[in-house]
Amino acid sequence: YHIHPVFHFPPTLFDEEPAVGRRFAFGGELWLNRGCFIREATMLDIKRIRERPDEVREGLKRRWMDTALVDNVLELDAKRRALVTETDALKAKRNEVSKSIGARVKAGEDVEAVKAEMRAVGDAIAAKDVEIRATEEAFREAMLRIPNVPNKDIATGPDSSANRDVRHVGTMPTFDFQPLDHIALGEKLGIFDFPRGVKLTGTGFPILLGPGARLQRALIQYMLDLHTRFQGYTEMLPPFVVNTASMIGTGQLPKMKDDMYHCEVDDFWLIPTAEVPVTNYYRDDVLEAAQLPVKLTAYTPCFRREAGSAGKDTRGILRVHQFDKVEMVKFVDPATSYDELEKLVQDAEDVLTGLGLHFRVLELCSGDISFSAAKCYDLELWAPGQQAWLEVSSCSNFESFQARRANIRYRKADGKLDFVHTLNGSGVALPRLMIAILEQCQQADGSVLLPEAIRPYFGADRLTPVR
Repeated sequence: YHIHPVFHFPPTLFDEEPAVGRRFAFGGELWLNRGCFIREATMLDIKRIRERPDEVREGLKRRWMDTALVDNVLELDAKRRALVTETDALKAKRNEVSKSIGARVKAGEDVEAVKAEMRAVGDAIAAKDVEIRATEEAFREAMLRIPNVPNKDIATGPDSSANRDVRHVGTMPTFDFQPLDHIALGEKLGIFDFPRGVKLTGTGFPILLGPGARLQRALIQYMLDLHTRFQGYTEMLPPFVVNTASMIGTGQLPKMKDDMYHCEVDDFWLIPTAEVPVTNYYRDDVLEAAQLPVKLTAYTPCFRREAGSAGKDTRGILRVHQFDKVEMVKFVDPATSYDELEKLVQDAEDVLTGLGLHFRVLELCSGDISFSAAKCYDLELWAPGQQAWLEVSSCSNFESFQARRANIRYRKADGKLDFVHTLNGSGVALPRLMIAILEQCQQADGSVLLPEAIRPYFGADRLTPVR
């Protein structure tokens, strides 16, 4: 058999009864009688779109997206199924007549006309097969562009202006001097080199020097220790580049294509977040119910082109193209996923409360959540020098959306298979955490008194000016 590397159809995508000689389920995958092994992601469940299209359309409306996406999928789905039915009928006719040709020959009948008719049927089948493949590909592309349906309980709104302020944690820092921003502080402390970063690569690739690099390393170690020693996560160190299937699995492709760095020769992508390799760790796997929840954490650099963001927050390390982040990913039983989301948010909060920083938690509205998320909380640190809130963590429940795309399932107590729910949250992103520490903990003499929790990792209690 020829193995086709692109497509992946878990059994829920084609739910009609298989016709003899056409297709049949095997090991959770789909085999076609043309000899191709087809692998395809299901995104949202096609049954849900067929049976409750208004629910999906309403989800798109709440995201301020065109509901024609649903209509296009339904049209392609109906066309695909009709073509399959027509092709099956032709194949059944060909099989029936072909079986009778031998008997007719023995009976002395002239079968040339029948053979010519069957050749024409064969040509029609071949043409239908080509049309089916084109329709299935169009259907796949259309399905990939439909986002997750927002959770019914989150606020409906077009952008961040409709987000809910859930809580504020810690004390707003006050100063008896004019606080500096992280760029001015970094210059006094000698911890950044922006011009040489531009020389080496370009804008958005800063260099951390001396105590700045050491502080970043200390913060990464602090977070990994917190997640693994006290919160029950298993640490992993994944690849920093992934294949296209991995990017599709978590929903970065095709929507965010222009924001990612693509290595075209090998068809590899620099990861925008550890969420991609860590979630895809279980792609095409079946977990046991007793394993859940599975909790993984990873440190990685992250790479984002940030297409269309030119001129926005480009000073210092506020918005960069390469940055470090510690990520948390969960694979959970669907019945517990929203409880697990609240625990995930608390795990991210523990990073910030452990550092004694002032932050707030927001519940994002329908128009501000990511493409793959059903519900999301953002954690934002206060930056006195910026006089602004800076997002350092997004904690999302994707329900079964990513699991369907990546075919990640679990075996329930009754032996049946179902898709897990996946969750992820930053635990946390480093650049803006660094900004908040510098700006919240700055002193009148230009030094920065470090949070107690980080001092054993850093090896000192403060950053001191070099000039």
